[in-house]
Amino acid sequence: MVLRVGGDWGVADSSRRRDAADAEPPPAQQAWLADVATAAAADAGGVPVQLLGDYLPMLADAAASGRRPRRAELDAVGRLGRQAAEQGISAGRVVQLYLSSARRLWQDLPAVVRSRDSEVVRAAAAAVLHVIDDAVATLAEGYALARRDLVRREEALRRELIDDLLRGDSDLGSLVERAEPFGLDLARVHQVALAAPSRRLPDTDAAISALEAVIFDRLGDRDVLVATKEGLLVVLAPAEATGTAPAGHDNDLGQLMHGELNRLRHGRPWRVAVGRPHPGLYGIARSYEEAREALTMAGRLHTDKTVVTAHDLLVYRVLLRDQPAIVDLVSAVLTPLTQARGGPAPLLDTLDAYFATGGVATESARRLHVSVRTVTYRLDRIKTLTGYDAVDPAHRFTLQAAVLGAKVLNWPLETLPSST
Repeated sequence: MVLRVGGDWGVADSSRRRDAADAEPPPAQQAWLADVATAAAADAGGVPVQLLGDYLPMLADAAASGRRPRRAELDAVGRLGRQAAEQGISAGRVVQLYLSSARRLWQDLPAVVRSRDSEVVRAAAAAVLHVIDDAVATLAEGYALARRDLVRREEALRRELIDDLLRGDSDLGSLVERAEPFGLDLARVHQVALAAPSRRLPDTDAAISALEAVIFDRLGDRDVLVATKEGLLVVLAPAEATGTAPAGHDNDLGQLMHGELNRLRHGRPWRVAVGRPHPGLYGIARSYEEAREALTMAGRLHTDKTVVTAHDLLVYRVLLRDQPAIVDLVSAVLTPLTQARGGPAPLLDTLDAYFATGGVATESARRLHVSVRTVTYRLDRIKTLTGYDAVDPAHRFTLQAAVLGAKVLNWPLETLPSST
């Protein structure tokens, strides 16, 4: 194919350029451009040639007449960029298609390449490069806009799916259908983990991206969702993939999340709560409620643990199921401690440390940063005020249950609620 290079490049009038743009390429030129497009598509890994649109005729016209692309032509290229993104074709392959086709077209411009007039060749090259520059930039812009729209749509769908899964009251058939594109098998055993920053999370996207990267690398991208809900980061994962034992003592998912989140610049320190594994759709909602309850309970207990599990806090859930009874227990057993000089707090702390160390006074003293004599004095004082002896196995269970109840009720910082 020999392209005719018309006259003087720099002085072609506007009417001649419009005529060149509107004219239908002759059959020979159409065949040549089709060959160029096919070869360029192969270079780009089989990208559909339809994504070139009228790009090659624009290049050929620029080489022949120096005409720059019209706004409508560039808008069409932008739409092709959006189309490529919607088809899931990578941006690199689409750009490669455009650059490869430009290279091949230039190589097959004998009339320009063989010209002895360097100004003609220079002008042709400048015009073609200008089209390439405008077209590829517009293509990339269209692609990016489409990708942003796709991400927003996917994020909205994911957030809606997460909300419905955690609520547990949606139509099962609909949820199964909606979960499938995200790789979720609702028949499997899942568990939910929640992460709360110490202050408002400034960059939610960064936290989600960091979590997704490490969790997908460790657990794979099947049956895993990472999202946000009510200011918390939510991770839904298959229980068998996390290494969580049936008894709930292992906590690979929580430790994995906490370790990765603490690498972020903002939001430290983090607290992570993990629900127990449960099967099926309603098991997801149950695990979520357990994780949320564990997170709330950890705050109320003022625990220094950064990763808590629902399994570890089961005893507190039992206590809270009969709040009037636990209020009566705390009131009857521990309120006499308010008569102590300095209030009940030091005595409660001593009981808590004593039970946590298995009744070892020396270890309790070390934890409390007091002398062993102080610990034994406080235990005697508790026995005098309440009538319960922490050293006596018959009294120990009652005292320990009352101390746990006081933690749950945040007593004595808060007034005991009515037991009626």
